[in-house]
Amino acid sequence: MKLSCLQENISKGLGIVGRAVPSRTTMPILGNVLLATDHGQLKLAATNLELSVVNWVGARVETDGAVTVPARNFIDLVNSLPQDQVDLTLDEETLSLALTCSSVKASFRGISAEEFPMVPEPQEGDGFAVESGDLRKGLVQVTFAASTDDSHPVLTGVLAEFNEDTLTLAAADGFRLSVQNIPLIHPVPQPFSVIIPARALSELMRIIGNDDEPLTISTTRQHNQILFQFTDTVLNSQLIDGNFPDYRRIIPPSHGTTVVFGREELLQACKRAAIFAREAANIVTLAITPGQVLVTADSAESGQGSTTLMANVEGGELEIAFNVRFMIDVLSALDTPQVALELNTPTSPGVIKAIGDDAFIHVVMPMHLGRR
Repeated sequence: MKLSCLQENISKGLGIVGRAVPSRTTMPILGNVLLATDHGQLKLAATNLELSVVNWVGARVETDGAVTVPARNFIDLVNSLPQDQVDLTLDEETLSLALTCSSVKASFRGISAEEFPMVPEPQEGDGFAVESGDLRKGLVQVTFAASTDDSHPVLTGVLAEFNEDTLTLAAADGFRLSVQNIPLIHPVPQPFSVIIPARALSELMRIIGNDDEPLTISTTRQHNQILFQFTDTVLNSQLIDGNFPDYRRIIPPSHGTTVVFGREELLQACKRAAIFAREAANIVTLAITPGQVLVTADSAESGQGSTTLMANVEGGELEIAFNVRFMIDVLSALDTPQVALELNTPTSPGVIKAIGDDAFIHVVMPMHLGRR
């Protein structure tokens, strides 16, 4: 293998795939990054067996070949290089990869590419297209609600339901539920659903960044892996096996009180309340009266803080408590100027909706005031 490419291009590519390299592994090959020529480009790949990322970098290829090299050292060195041409040459017999860039020379001891795990790639014509911006928005508004408790694997994932021309994402951790509907560019032939690890979707959000180009989502025939294909990147993730709870049963069918706030005003009130709430089980109280809401947190150790917010209140007066961290999470994920809080009783779930975005719904369980 002999090729050359620009430092900024290979550095960007390594930044995309490098996050799939496990920090600790009993398999040395997983600590390596794959470098291979592929139709006149440099193919980079990394995997931890649950998540794989492949990126193609523009290159001038003289001789084809493939090798894996220690990811951390290779990435650190490439990132330190000047923005110049990088030349890579592989000694096929010793599997030593020589790197030259300007006045810098280095070599890396490689492991055969044949030992690198197979990384599935989408077949041409497979999959369903979605706008990157729509998917990024949906992921931001849903993934934070997934559980981090590995004792309930299903809840550490995000349910993805493909039905006609809509992709519905749902995540729940037993205390809250977030749901967002995303339009598909073309309808799916048959409805199906899968559970995607939230960790994989967090990496997907980083890869999407500010990209607004459509991407393609496809699954393997056994529906045990999902692939997200961009112009020059493919992220592949194992799926979670199991049955996701029927989240629609969690959503209250009606409400007795509706409160409409300014989203940013409520967010800032919750952040101030969190200063005191962190010493009081993260409890924040919302006292709802006509035309206003008093947001309060009370700590026996450090004191008390409150903010009065003007709001449009329809229905009866009510006092209800929530986990302030949950409130901050959902309000930070939204981008609409106003949000609505729909309530029934102090012990019933609250529903948060984004005014102007009917595709989003968030359910949060209340906390018991008697715990304070």
